[in-house]
Amino acid sequence: MLLTIRDLSKSFDTTDGPQPVLRGVSFDLDAGQTLALTGESGSGKSTLLHLVAGLDSASGGSVTIAGTDLATLGDAGRAAMRRDTVGLVFQQFNLIPSLNVRDNLTFHARLAGRDAGDVATLATRLGLSDHLDRYPEQLSGGQQQRVAIGRTLAARPRLVLADEPTGNLDEATGDAMMALMRDMVTDAGAAFLMVTHSERLAAMLDDRLHLRAGRLA
Repeated sequence: MLLTIRDLSKSFDTTDGPQPVLRGVSFDLDAGQTLALTGESGSGKSTLLHLVAGLDSASGGSVTIAGTDLATLGDAGRAAMRRDTVGLVFQQFNLIPSLNVRDNLTFHARLAGRDAGDVATLATRLGLSDHLDRYPEQLSGGQQQRVAIGRTLAARPRLVLADEPTGNLDEATGDAMMALMRDMVTDAGAAFLMVTHSERLAAMLDDRLHLRAGRLA
């Protein structure tokens, strides 16, 4: 099993005491599987994704990726996990402003010591073939989001985590990008976990889990 989550909990300190956000969540995700995580705002979806990405620490339970319990890793180990094994697509683009589209697309692959493959073909699939020499500030928000998606996929991670990855795209472009992510993840034999409010996008993946008040409903 590529991703194993067991009894995962997370609370945040407030002036009124600890505020639980996740309350004992457990599920598995295997290589080649795609899973949508749905739920209302405040249900804990993004918090769970941050814990799986190693961007925050759990209050209880465990997250195990490719046999490694994230709790056993320090900051450097978690960063290495994100570089080598886990790909992230968040609503914030986090593109490098001094790099053009071509170099942004290959950035993570180079960090991981991997060949980014045929960038021209990837750019065509992303609808960016005419923008490879442009810089992020010269792109629309939707185009920047497509670069961010392509950058993650070019590194061929074993696990892709996405938080509303098409939120800055129109419906037709979002559906196309969703299909591209799903197909590329499946072709690579990777796993895909996506947080989304969209029932339409959730239906495009293999399975679905619903969070309600920090618990799987």
